[in-house]
Amino acid sequence: MDQEGSFTMEDLQCPACCEVFEIPVTLSCNHSFCKTCVQTHWGRMGTRQCPLCRRTERSSRPPINLRLKLATDVFKKKPEQFMAKSVERCSRHNEQLKLFCRKDAELICITCTSSRSHKNHEYCPIAEAASDIMKELINRYNPLKKQLTTVEKLKESLVELETYIQKQAAETAAEVKQEYEKLHKILREEETARLIVLENERKSKTAVVREKLEEVNKSIKELSDITIYIDPIIIADDLTFLKEILQAVVSPDIGNDSQECKEAIKRTSYTAHETEYPKKALIDVLQYLGSLKHGVWKRMERDVHFSSVNFDPNTAHPNFFIKDELTTISYGKKQQLPDNPERCTSRMSVLAANGFESGKQRWDVEVAYSKEWYIGVARESIKRKTTVFINPKEGFWVISNNEESYWAQTSPRTRLTLKAPPQVITVELDYDKGKVSFSDAADGGSIYTFKCKFNERIFPYFATGIKEGSTLKICAF
Repeated sequence: MDQEGSFTMEDLQCPACCEVFEIPVTLSCNHSFCKTCVQTHWGRMGTRQCPLCRRTERSSRPPINLRLKLATDVFKKKPEQFMAKSVERCSRHNEQLKLFCRKDAELICITCTSSRSHKNHEYCPIAEAASDIMKELINRYNPLKKQLTTVEKLKESLVELETYIQKQAAETAAEVKQEYEKLHKILREEETARLIVLENERKSKTAVVREKLEEVNKSIKELSDITIYIDPIIIADDLTFLKEILQAVVSPDIGNDSQECKEAIKRTSYTAHETEYPKKALIDVLQYLGSLKHGVWKRMERDVHFSSVNFDPNTAHPNFFIKDELTTISYGKKQQLPDNPERCTSRMSVLAANGFESGKQRWDVEVAYSKEWYIGVARESIKRKTTVFINPKEGFWVISNNEESYWAQTSPRTRLTLKAPPQVITVELDYDKGKVSFSDAADGGSIYTFKCKFNERIFPYFATGIKEGSTLKICAF
């Protein structure tokens, strides 16, 4: 380092590796080395000695030389600033600038100290001034550098977040299409079933009508034959007609003409088969179109279930997998998810998407497939990134199970005695009365009741153990 306190190229080279410093540290003997170089030297020698003067170093973690580090950073960006420079001289006295006037913030020479313009001013060597200003600069620089690091990390997180949003949207869209395809399938099945019944009715009623048509066609033919036979007889003149009729009546076996009259009389006594117009022959349109949408809805009601509470995937621990329309969580291999503020990372937990600020709420949780679980409610403001005790003071009203040992998470926690391990637990929240009750859904037997006073939004809370496949499910009504 020269007299003005500036660093030269030689000052920026580590004596051990002869390269520009990487994290320079200064020993108590004032010799500086790369942090890695000195640690490697000590590890090889088995003792903490300066590689140059062999003086024993007291600290195993020598301090970083911030001035040297800053100069090194500047050199890496602008190496031309460290080229050899000519001696700067005072413009008034042509002497080398060696001092710094603190009052005027100006470089001066020795003669300037006795001149009128700098007389009685406070001044010091350039190196000392540079050191003081450097310290102030570093004090301001370090927070900015930390801030830069923080902002760069935030940028990286935001880029990852943007990528994840695209992925999340695509996956959600695929699941939406899948669920709608299930609904479309129900509609197609219902449509097909109705059309089949309609077609069967069309065929059966068409068959009845055709049978009637056959009967009517037969009667028409028989009646037509009679009229064709009788027409020539009834158009004869009256004398001939009566003589033939009388002869047919008196002597039915005499003469061909009489035979024709006799046959005509016989045929006119024909009684046609009486075919009735079919009753309820038309399609029962009401069966197919009457309240069609309601009928389809009732069919869908058998296949589609509703849950008043759903898991919020944006609050779920990265080890949780959520499925079945956000009603089932399972523990599994950790996923790469954004560490957004809402996400619970301190515990293997998740909140529901539904929050409550008044009224009564109820939901059932299937716990049969998780040997360890925590269920209940929690305040919206709970700490999600740092570990806290699960009790009402920290904003949790929860019961738990650990290998068939049941507890109410009070402070201290309360052991619960149950008749049998519950398969499904009913959670009831009465926000206005400040009650959270737990019961066995199988027989309604009470398990535990918390009494408190809520003053912010409350969310259903769920957590499992860390065993592969541990599952909690919100039951549909």
